Amino acid sequence: MIQYKYIHLLLLFAAWTVVGCNTLDPIPTDRHTDETFWQSVDNAELMVNMAYNQMYSADKMWNDEALSDNVFEGRTNTDQRAIRNGIADPSLGRFADEWKQAYEGLKTCHVFLANIDRVPEIDANLKARRIAEIRFIRAFIYFRLVNFYGDVPFFTTDITLEESYTKSRTPKAEILSFIHSELQEISSILPSRNGMAAADNGRITKGAAEAFQARAYLYESNWNKVVEHCENLINNQGTYGEYGLFANYAGLFAAANEYNKEVILDYGYVPSLKFWGKFYDAAPLSKGARLNAYAPVQSLVDSYITLNGLSITQDTKYNEDNPYVNRDPRMASTIVFHGGEWQNFGGSTSTIYIKPGTGNNDTEKLDVYVSASSNSTATGYYIKKYYDVTAVDNYNSGLNIIMFRYADVLLMYAEAKNELSKLSSQDWDGTIKLIRERAGLESSGALDYPVSASQDQLRTIIRNERRTELALEGLRYYDIIRWKAGKQYLDGEVRGAKFENGNSSYIRLDTRKFDENRDYLWSIPRNQMDLNQNLLPNNPGYAN
Repeated sequence: MIQYKYIHLLLLFAAWTVVGCNTLDPIPTDRHTDETFWQSVDNAELMVNMAYNQMYSADKMWNDEALSDNVFEGRTNTDQRAIRNGIADPSLGRFADEWKQAYEGLKTCHVFLANIDRVPEIDANLKARRIAEIRFIRAFIYFRLVNFYGDVPFFTTDITLEESYTKSRTPKAEILSFIHSELQEISSILPSRNGMAAADNGRITKGAAEAFQARAYLYESNWNKVVEHCENLINNQGTYGEYGLFANYAGLFAAANEYNKEVILDYGYVPSLKFWGKFYDAAPLSKGARLNAYAPVQSLVDSYITLNGLSITQDTKYNEDNPYVNRDPRMASTIVFHGGEWQNFGGSTSTIYIKPGTGNNDTEKLDVYVSASSNSTATGYYIKKYYDVTAVDNYNSGLNIIMFRYADVLLMYAEAKNELSKLSSQDWDGTIKLIRERAGLESSGALDYPVSASQDQLRTIIRNERRTELALEGLRYYDIIRWKAGKQYLDGEVRGAKFENGNSSYIRLDTRKFDENRDYLWSIPRNQMDLNQNLLPNNPGYAN
């Protein structure tokens, strides 16, 4: 496990590492400089930890999820909500923050790469591994940047502030080519998870590089390359690491099962030292949450198939007035719906009452839907996935956030094979069937290869499977963007449960707007355009 015991010191280290030293000046004895800091292997490790810290986070995952059609943020007009409602402009805080955090992370990576050779007596193998890890993190940060902004300033060495004002934007395709090249080069340096010491849990591995390759090619619709890299993980586990589906879907996201065989890479937290608290504003109020700031929407609930393997529009046995029975078990593991079960911190379980007019006492009635502006849920649902039963005060959780997992590899493989018109029954059985069996689906209608389905129909099935399997894990928005399906999923009225007008009408929330000519990319931040005219012109649909 990557330790974060010095996390509070990292900003101090960052402050001086961005400043070069003049070797003719006296070396200060009361503070770190480049001349003194890089004399310690432990200090170099701190820089690597800081880069890991800047790569991803729980906040990033939940904010990415709020960009999608899975979640509604009802308490305030957040930046994600502004984007989805079509009212974002270049001055939006999320546009600026994502850019700033990314380039801060790149700064850390480049400072490390520029100075690691200064460290005396560092083990050669350790040095090579840490350099490879930093190159992975740098590639991951650039990957986020190009998926949000398209063409962005690109450089692979540390630059000065003055130089940053002169950088123009490099084409996205060129940066993606660099990412693939980096991942290929570092793969031979990174270790397989097989035989790794427990102390290294959470570090970047050869398998993580391969999963990243597959995802990057997936976002480019390079289906042959997706197949190649997924097959490396599926068929060459002696080389890339032994991975497989964890036995229990809900347990995959439990603290007791961290670093299980399905996890290819996660973002590490350490209980009491480094934690996240998003569930304080997402869990049922009767269970100690402060309020409900973001909740699942009806379209996500509707996406879960029935036990017969059919969509709710296809299954004649589906009852709209009793919608939560005979459904894919992953729904109950992901979403808290009316009558659903909640495991309490002490280990007991409770029933959650959300439908208006229900609840047996004042505590149970706290979770009942009132209105879109009340403290309780705005949609008629609460979030369950990533709930940490071991969390402490105010839902502060040390639960790791999964970035890459084996089920995603199987789903990428199935999608790529279908897009190549090569999805066989054997491929289905090794991907979709395995995932559904693990979820608890048992009927032949859910598990058997749909022999009569067309490529388009299989595409719909696979895309929906990605939504339900990976819901609330921060990937849905990127899927919609790469499918160029913004108008289909991110435009129109947002609905909640059937709790309005005496439980006869669906809750109506925002009317989202997606502009096909603008919204597949974000605006370059206004403050960056003001500082550097070389970033112009802005992305289409946004003012310069």
